[in-house]
Amino acid sequence: MAESGAAFPLAEPGLWVERIGSKEFPAGRPALFLDRDGTINVDTGYPDDPAAMVLRDGIAPVIEAANQCGIPVVVVTNQSGIARGYFGWDAFARVNRRVLDLLGERNSFVDMVLACAYHEAGSGPLTIADHPMRKPNPGMLLEAGCRLGLDLKRSLIVGDKPADMEAGQRAGLGRGWLVEGEVSTMGGLSVFPLRDAHDVDGLLTAIRSL
Repeated sequence: MAESGAAFPLAEPGLWVERIGSKEFPAGRPALFLDRDGTINVDTGYPDDPAAMVLRDGIAPVIEAANQCGIPVVVVTNQSGIARGYFGWDAFARVNRRVLDLLGERNSFVDMVLACAYHEAGSGPLTIADHPMRKPNPGMLLEAGCRLGLDLKRSLIVGDKPADMEAGQRAGLGRGWLVEGEVSTMGGLSVFPLRDAHDVDGLLTAIRSL
């Protein structure tokens, strides 16, 4: 399904950049970056049904902690299902609104959402291989960094795929948390697991110490 994009916050045909809320942040703040599907919400494959969205355990308190500490919360999500023609930006908007509403019910709020629809298996203008905005490339993090005046080196990233960690590393971040992952290093990025309540506590401590 193709849309003109006029009704959506598209910076370009395959890049959604949405500033949410009116909270202002001083320049030089670190951010909490999060992947969406499989990190904030349970991954349903190519999510196009808002009613199917369920938050992952333990993630709302992480976002709430960032809110309380004045840390911008930025979602960076690959959405190749749009390029592949499985659904359009309209379905993405509905699903994303539902995820944000579920977080809001838990007193947890996102400040910016970036989504990249480019993929080599797509069609039309979205058919671009290795687009700089698509993770593991760091484009979405760098874009958010420019728009919000972030200190990327002190920023944190949480994701469920090595590509999320690589995007963080290539954007110059120092620490990342990988859902169901293991302790490792990736260049200058220290990767920590996010598997249980103990790991969540470690992430909360990191956020509160920023």
